[in-house]
Amino acid sequence: MLGERVEESQAYVEAGHAFALGQAVYDRRTELGLSQAEVARRAGMTQPQISNIEGGDSTPTIPLLTRLAKALEASLTIDLDGDASSFRFTPHPGGRGSSAA
Repeated sequence: MLGERVEESQAYVEAGHAFALGQAVYDRRTELGLSQAEVARRAGMTQPQISNIEGGDSTPTIPLLTRLAKALEASLTIDLDGDASSFRFTPHPGGRGSSAA
């Protein structure tokens, strides 16, 4: 109804986090021109695992996120503030996809 505040369910919030992470992985992977299979190889994962992450269908563990960041030649910054979240891959200085020469 008009003027009513709708509370988001915890599952909805968590799905939003997973989708935001998946988008960040996809954006960085495509910035590097890598296939899902290549990222999976670099991270010691399978291509379907990368696909699930990019699709927001899984929530990786911290060790897996560490391997993923390394495979994407970047640092991963996660900002969780209540229901809001952001995931940002920052290229390593001088690496591919960075603005450094």
